[in-house]
Amino acid sequence: MDPGHSDRMDDKRMRQRTASEGRRTVERLVAAWLAETERHDAGAARKARTGWEEGALSESAAQDLATWVTARITDTGFTEDEGPYVEGPVRITPADKDTVHAWLRRRGHGV
Repeated sequence: MDPGHSDRMDDKRMRQRTASEGRRTVERLVAAWLAETERHDAGAARKARTGWEEGALSESAAQDLATWVTARITDTGFTEDEGPYVEGPVRITPADKDTVHAWLRRRGHGV
């Protein structure tokens, strides 16, 4: 048996787990983004939801999502002395933002 085989299998499992976790993060945040968008612009939310469900967000929806997730970071990791806690309907970390931005870039959006 190839001695590197086990390491490659571990790497593959890790990539699959990371991809799955990233997908869950994107799904969680897209749901929150769509809900908030719906409260402010039902037409835009409907169009974005259709794109999401069909697996192809429009460029404008992708840009809106990227901007929204950046603006809504709630878990900054700062202490009270370093910066404010930002309250929001969902917990969004800087890593969550990076995950969403990377997901959008992989789909060809200029984020």
